[in-house]
Amino acid sequence: MAAKTTGKGPTTGKGSGTGKGSGTGKGPSTGKGSGTGKGSGTGKGSVTTRVKPPGIVAELGRPETPEETAARKAENSRRHRANQTLRNLLWSLAASVGLMLLVVLVVVRPEQPQREPVDFERVAADAQPTVDEPLATPALPPQWSANSANIGESKDGITTWYIGFLTPSTEFIGLSQGIDANPTWLITLLEQHVATSVEQIDGVEWTVYDDRDGEDPGNLAYAMVAEAGDSIYAIYGTADSNEFRTLAGSLTPDIEAATAAEETAE
Repeated sequence: MAAKTTGKGPTTGKGSGTGKGSGTGKGPSTGKGSGTGKGSGTGKGSVTTRVKPPGIVAELGRPETPEETAARKAENSRRHRANQTLRNLLWSLAASVGLMLLVVLVVVRPEQPQREPVDFERVAADAQPTVDEPLATPALPPQWSANSANIGESKDGITTWYIGFLTPSTEFIGLSQGIDANPTWLITLLEQHVATSVEQIDGVEWTVYDDRDGEDPGNLAYAMVAEAGDSIYAIYGTADSNEFRTLAGSLTPDIEAATAAEETAE
């Protein structure tokens, strides 16, 4: 007699599961087994970040406090703004100077017109009827010129004939003829300069006032004075001695004419 046995064993479970089936018997036998298993898992974790400790400030020997950090940053910002302002100022100044130089170099400046020489002989001829003393009109080389000529009165009321000359070396010599002048007129004219020597030129005696070594003598650095008739002739200026002698020599005819007029009057 044949005997047949079957056996089934299913098992289920979470995580892991096994199912076994076995059968024994004589004859054929079958066994089935199945098993399923499921497993799931979730987990949450946190990541730890290491914070770098504040650095130690050498000047303080310790880390800065927040207030000190804020103050340091504010000071750095202020210095940066100040430096930026200074740089901007220097650039602006350099640009202004450059523009000014450009204007000076580029802009065409009109030449100053040369002043026309004064015809002192004509001025003397016009003024001569107003005085009895002959007015000096020296005959000079063509390189000489006059830039002024007039007749007037000094502060003390002395009638004075004046000519301003430019010498060949472009220096100045003034001629003042004081008519019926007195010593006070001469002292005032020469600002109390002291005579230093006497020189004879064409038979005329000239008293020399040399103050070229003085402190800022101006237009009275050198002077020569002669007297004839009712006039005192004073020449003074910045030219050298030779140009003074040239002018003094050219006055000889005028001085002789004044002497002759005085003798005739007597």
